[in-house]
Amino acid sequence: MDTLSTFLERIAAVQPLPSPQLVVVLGALALVLVGLPALWRPTRMLVTITHEAGHAVVARVCGRELHGIQLHHDTSGVTVTRGRPSGPGMVATLMAGYTAPAVVGLTAAAILGTGHATALLWAFLLALALMLLAIRNLYGLLVILVVGGGLGAATWYLPVEWQGLLAYLLCWVLLLGAVRPTLELGRTRDRGSDPAQLARLTHVPAVLWTWLFVVVALAGLVAGGLVLFQASGVHLRLPL
Repeated sequence: MDTLSTFLERIAAVQPLPSPQLVVVLGALALVLVGLPALWRPTRMLVTITHEAGHAVVARVCGRELHGIQLHHDTSGVTVTRGRPSGPGMVATLMAGYTAPAVVGLTAAAILGTGHATALLWAFLLALALMLLAIRNLYGLLVILVVGGGLGAATWYLPVEWQGLLAYLLCWVLLLGAVRPTLELGRTRDRGSDPAQLARLTHVPAVLWTWLFVVVALAGLVAGGLVLFQASGVHLRLPL
């Protein structure tokens, strides 16, 4: 019981908030991870994991049956669900993928603003453990094990201060990483893409769905950045 109590206290502990300068440095590091092609490939897998998790969670909320998730070597992913091939549930499931990184990133920023960086890392770890149950290919299994193992080791062995830095970096990666794939959508003509499928279901052009995803990603980045800076003591306002 003492060990469990200590463990729960460690998760619930409130960490000091970083300085605005450190928030900027971590944001710049995340921008490098997202912007450089050589680093974007492994970084994108984190965004893909969040993307596919978004499909899976919303599908279950809408009453659809989740048949599995696959993660591929080219950083793409597939989430297979069963249910009505059309209707609001299917539309919501398709919309959830490209919006998930921005939503999760903004939620993470709000949690970090309360000083619960360690709790955020454990929440990510729990989400990976649940996702592991839905993985249906070997490469995807290895990816989740590597990412989850690294995150688990960080939450267990890193000093609290370093855990906070890692949490902020992951938050920035999600906020910035949400934008790049939506911009890249404009250069693809894949009939199996989420915007293309949404266009067939709703008769709204795929380009409008793509721009919706871009707007959501940019809004998440701006809002998440404001939350992180305001929590560190910098009060910013957007011009009306």
